[in-house]
Amino acid sequence: MPTASRRRARTYDPDRTWSALLAQSGLVADAVRGLSAEAYALPSGLPGWDVRLLVAHVVRQIDALGELLAAPEPVGGGRLTGLDAWTQATGPVAAQLDAGTKETAAAMGDPVAAVEAAVERLPGLRAEALRPGRLLPEPFGGMRALEFTVTRLVELVVHTDDLARATGAEPAFDRQALAAVVRVLADGLAAKAPGNAVEVRVPPYAAVQCVEGPRHTRGTPPNVVETDPLTWLRLATGRTAWAAAVEAAAVSASGERADLAAYLPVMR
Repeated sequence: MPTASRRRARTYDPDRTWSALLAQSGLVADAVRGLSAEAYALPSGLPGWDVRLLVAHVVRQIDALGELLAAPEPVGGGRLTGLDAWTQATGPVAAQLDAGTKETAAAMGDPVAAVEAAVERLPGLRAEALRPGRLLPEPFGGMRALEFTVTRLVELVVHTDDLARATGAEPAFDRQALAAVVRVLADGLAAKAPGNAVEVRVPPYAAVQCVEGPRHTRGTPPNVVETDPLTWLRLATGRTAWAAAVEAAAVSASGERADLAAYLPVMR
């Protein structure tokens, strides 16, 4: 059986990550401010959730950073959860997330005020979130605070798109935030389907190799998948099906192994 090469873990610049978090959270707040009262009852596109529940979930995801920073820092030699593992860990806690989101929505009051308050709490967390070596007692296992901050970008970017699709608006993304999320999800695919047989390109942000098979060494790879950042975002999170994206020509896939249907979505 072919052996996949070890990938070097990607690193994220603390200052750029934090700037992207503030920028994308501000864009989410702007989107919520633009909602009509009737929009909150629209289906969000996520099973069983309307837009109000989606907004409540966004509030929870922003506030999660502060809540974990307020908890005692883990000590000792416990396991650490990296970004690749995190992309695979959200599905098993879906029921827990659903219950928590409904609790937040029931107590939320004015959705705009709730989002604005969550966003306003972020600047005060910067120093501790970016302190080198800072660990969080993250629910999936201990996690570096900087990497957990990157996961907040994933949540905000993905749900910015959900909110836009539910309401018919144009999604607004901070470029740095979108770039980070594309890379996290591409790396998640490479971890889920390790190998070197297929090259997945999401220009201008990411290119990874994945899927077991003959290793490519030079020239044009025999199996190539290429798509745009928004389509990749939706494929990797299950918002768009592989077959539908290929049929719509939103994905270019060449080579006998360039079918990613079995490996998508990366996150559930």
